[in-house]
Amino acid sequence: MTETENSVYDVVVLGAGPVGENVADRTRAAGLSTAVVEGELVGGECSYWACIPSKALLRPAIARADARRVPGLRQAVQGPLDTAAVLAHRNYETSDWHDDGQLGWLSGIGADLYRGHGRLTGPRTVSVTGPEGERHVLTARHAVAVCTGTRAALPDLPGLAEVKPWTSRNATGAQSVPDRLVVVGGGVVAAEMATAYRALGSEVTVLVRGKGLLPRLEPFAGELVAEALTEAGADIRTGTSVESVTRDDGTVVIVTGDGERLEADEILFATGRVPHTGDIGLETVGLEPGSWLPVDDTLRVAGSDWLYAVGDVNHRALLTHQGKYQARVAGAAIAARAAGVPVLETDAWGAHAATADHAAVPQVVFTDPEAAAVGLSLAEAEQAGWRVRAVDVDMASVAGAELYADGYRGRARMVVDLDTETLLGVTFVGPGVSELIHSATVAVAAEVPVARLWHAVPSFPTISEIWLRLLEAYRDN
Repeated sequence: MTETENSVYDVVVLGAGPVGENVADRTRAAGLSTAVVEGELVGGECSYWACIPSKALLRPAIARADARRVPGLRQAVQGPLDTAAVLAHRNYETSDWHDDGQLGWLSGIGADLYRGHGRLTGPRTVSVTGPEGERHVLTARHAVAVCTGTRAALPDLPGLAEVKPWTSRNATGAQSVPDRLVVVGGGVVAAEMATAYRALGSEVTVLVRGKGLLPRLEPFAGELVAEALTEAGADIRTGTSVESVTRDDGTVVIVTGDGERLEADEILFATGRVPHTGDIGLETVGLEPGSWLPVDDTLRVAGSDWLYAVGDVNHRALLTHQGKYQARVAGAAIAARAAGVPVLETDAWGAHAATADHAAVPQVVFTDPEAAAVGLSLAEAEQAGWRVRAVDVDMASVAGAELYADGYRGRARMVVDLDTETLLGVTFVGPGVSELIHSATVAVAAEVPVARLWHAVPSFPTISEIWLRLLEAYRDN
């Protein structure tokens, strides 16, 4: 192993996913020298194993489902998906797991890339062990930003490693479709991958330990998604735990909590995420390895004046778009402090502080039907002590929905703070609702009064008319 001379930068970023890239982009735009450390592919989880490949797999499934609900078109789309074409397009969207394009972008902003495993070795210092064993020592004048994200959590089941179960990475990167797939979990990854693989022809069984799918959304979201998956031929089993998993001559054998024996070709565990902080040297700066890193609204780690934790690692909102939002805030804060400027005096484009990741977090679940939500659910608002009222409307009540799909099924809910008459949360479930959620995000983030929303007139005949129906329901009840 050889050690290079210590290199000094204004900012060192650990992790070159979308979050780390955006931190680097903002610090470089401010004129700060920036080093980025990445042990895998530049572009990170989202580009190669999560958002992009999963949506590439899901888009044909959703488009076919939508087409089958359109009179005059449904008969033309009754056949199976072209699995080879779907997988090939997924491969294209991930650049076949090569990061050449991302390298060009990173070089274009003037950041230096260090490939290898990066670890903190003390305040403002990062050691990088490269692929050939070479070692680089990087010192940051102003800030180190930890943007290492999360990894899939696996349950503590004896012998599970020998089974070689799928995690989300295997599901989004598979080069063939298993005849039988068991999905363990009830969250977003479980629901989306069950949707994709059922559409691609797998016999799908979903084992949910809790009461239903998508437990963090309004209850009707999971109910409608489970209903559609069941109609598509998936087997959804709630209140079901996994006691043991073995692989016998290639076949996965699962024993459930009630003693039932299931067989599958592959088993996907979609059972949550844990922070990717176990081996990045947190112990050298007084922090616990493997822990989430709590931060303030400038994304600076509590008790530190130089360490930032941006994106999933701080556990505020485990979503790529929220991580990128935080990255813009962190980059602006680092630049302001480096210039000796109070953070709250950064320019308007710098976003003074991360506040939208507290109460205005949007999320889309790309199932059939889609589920989209922002802000608080009714239960979350009530548990937090807000005085609220929720209004529900059948999505099929608007002409745009009827034209979008024959037999359109969906539901919308608006949660209103009765003291301020502003929105705390909005949920849409139904075909095509992913494109509705940004209007709700603006209303929640900007705290637009309900009285003013009456003057945001939706176009006819679009599904957006659901806003008018929600406002009418609030007024009349």
